Amino acid sequence: MRFERRHETLLPRRLFLWRLARWSAVAGAVVAGSLAIGVCGYHYLGRLRWVDSLLNASMILGGMGPVDPLKSNAAKVFASMYALYSGLALIAVVGLLLTPVIHRFLHKFHIADG
Repeated sequence: MRFERRHETLLPRRLFLWRLARWSAVAGAVVAGSLAIGVCGYHYLGRLRWVDSLLNASMILGGMGPVDPLKSNAAKVFASMYALYSGLALIAVVGLLLTPVIHRFLHKFHIADG
């Protein structure tokens, strides 16, 4: 996933949209992997049903907060670590989605200067 250098021309719109789709797929994979970790953690450590585990993991990953109370200490420790991880994952996903857009803007701005 190489970006064009300063001296290179701006990427055509069709190729830029393809680049944006690839970066979005990477961001989607990070979200899917994070959700899978949360679902498994809530299911095995929190002893919640799969659908309840999905709900809790989705709510934490989306920044809303937990739904079901947790009873074991292991589940509570997992939930706190998962919440901290989810905050960082959100920042990373936003960065992945904005990287090609910001690069294109800055590259176009630099071309206008030259």
